[in-house]
Amino acid sequence: MTRPATEHVVLNADQLQRTLVRIAHEILEKNHDQRALAVVGIHTRGAYLAERLHESLSGFAGREIPKGELDISFYRDDVAARGLQGVIPKTPNPVVKDTSLPFDIDGATVVLVDDVLFTGRTIRAAIDALFDYGRPARIQLAVLIDRGHRELPIRPDYVGKNLPTARLERIEVRLTEVDAADEVVIIRPSRSTD
Repeated sequence: MTRPATEHVVLNADQLQRTLVRIAHEILEKNHDQRALAVVGIHTRGAYLAERLHESLSGFAGREIPKGELDISFYRDDVAARGLQGVIPKTPNPVVKDTSLPFDIDGATVVLVDDVLFTGRTIRAAIDALFDYGRPARIQLAVLIDRGHRELPIRPDYVGKNLPTARLERIEVRLTEVDAADEVVIIRPSRSTD
């Protein structure tokens, strides 16, 4: 007999909002020259988080901070292996989204935003994609959740919550824009009781 997977809420809607406000303050504190600052979200949930950060940053700075969205579908190192049975489980073929960077990347301080930092491969792909559009002066990384298990030497500059996990556990960031709820949950795999 197998017990169902268990789900535990680690950030509710209020905590998620407070966390984003804190990250926005940290970004402004670290970047004194806000004229060069821009926020770029990695599709999908990173783009929605970047939009929320953009609103807070612009409000706190008293000026419009440039924002953009980045699709990394074809920059991932696993794109060729997706769909091959037994190679990378549960990774469907990528759904290509729009990249929108309506500001000059050259010389900018770009804050890349993503929901969960895991192996670091998504961020590596995002940096590769970003450099196809220009040469930023700096790239910083803001993530809502850092769950560990890095495979590449990538470290975030801004972290909402460090959440050490077992490799088989999953983190789901749910946002009202796509999931009709704001919360972060950890899902522990089902176990056999035999």
